[in-house]
Amino acid sequence: MKTINSEQSLPSSSSTATRAAFGGTWLLIAGILIIAFNLRAPITAVGPIVSNIQQTFGISSTMTGLLTTLPLLAFALISPLAPRIASRIGMETSLFLAMLVLAGAVITRSLPTLTALLAGTVLLGMAIAIANVLLPSLIKRDFPASLGLMTGLFSVVMNLGAGLASGFSIPMAVGLELGWEGMLASWSLLALIAAAAWLPQVRVRQLQHKQRLVKTDHNRNSATGAAAGNKLLRSALAWQVTLFMGLQSFSFYVNITWLPELLHDRGMSHSGAGWMLFLLQIVSLPATFIVPIIAAKSLSQRPLAMITAILLVVSYLGLLIAPSAWIPLWIMLLGISGGAGFSLAVMFFVLRTASTEQSAELSGMAQSIGYLLAAAGPLLFGLLHDATHDWTASLWMILIVSALFGLAGWYAAADKTVNAQ
Repeated sequence: MKTINSEQSLPSSSSTATRAAFGGTWLLIAGILIIAFNLRAPITAVGPIVSNIQQTFGISSTMTGLLTTLPLLAFALISPLAPRIASRIGMETSLFLAMLVLAGAVITRSLPTLTALLAGTVLLGMAIAIANVLLPSLIKRDFPASLGLMTGLFSVVMNLGAGLASGFSIPMAVGLELGWEGMLASWSLLALIAAAAWLPQVRVRQLQHKQRLVKTDHNRNSATGAAAGNKLLRSALAWQVTLFMGLQSFSFYVNITWLPELLHDRGMSHSGAGWMLFLLQIVSLPATFIVPIIAAKSLSQRPLAMITAILLVVSYLGLLIAPSAWIPLWIMLLGISGGAGFSLAVMFFVLRTASTEQSAELSGMAQSIGYLLAAAGPLLFGLLHDATHDWTASLWMILIVSALFGLAGWYAAADKTVNAQ
């Protein structure tokens, strides 16, 4: 396993002395991980208390699916703009502002009106989209010798935040008597902590780049970024990575939106179903960490992609036909496949590209189009349930998606880059 070497890992354009004055590489790593913790928790916290929200506002299952779909639509809208924003104001400043916006959005979402709930949900999706796109390319830029390790750490912390938010959603809302509104609002504190932890990186960047150089770089990067984006749209490999990312996300957001309700209908309490969602996230952590390290050392990632897809199909098939006593097993397999699939998708952004700028462009394309595809998941899953009053049709639908995910993974995992097709 590669270890993080502070000299190798620093960006070539950075001043070591300047960064050291603000805490060095380890403060940079801490900032990345704290931001990562915020990228799923505000969304996964909703799943276990979705029935409470339905009761409060009297909305249907299809309408409730919007609480997960709206952030994905925001991801799709903002993701292709994130590299352009970063080229204008820098990655560090973009990430700092994203965390401030996220904090405000989370508070807005907790206000006791349906309009505020939906508006805050859209806004938090826009903030998270910026960090979703920029963090993988920042890792490629600042940690070129430790791509697998840093991607693994980033993915693990993101999933850990998602799992803790799922597991503690009901205890915080009911046990601490915060209600679902107070529980959702509490996640704004983590976003503010992330912004504070990231502020030194903004100061580092400001000291490293004078205004005239920044303006010159911005103009050049914007032009080359537009050209790179156009090239990616004509790349079969870029579309294969995009489908892999989108179908993986389709499954993930169906899980966090509807798995608690599905399990409740199978006889579990709402609290127990919430902890099953927590289990799903926690068991994903080893795969989330190990898969990027293996992927970085491999010429082709096809074995990893196929194992991931097979586990996903087996998990949903088990939920469809096996007795309820087997549910924890299917949840664990679902978690392992989900963690592996996400971290592999993130690795494709850096392994299938030749530069930091191209990595950001591929990340933006894959997350924009991929999340637009994924946005259909919670809505379609809920719509099929409303139409049939059963989960069978919904599970068959997600099984088909899982098979397509495996097909996309076979092509996306080939040993080539978008420049060398």
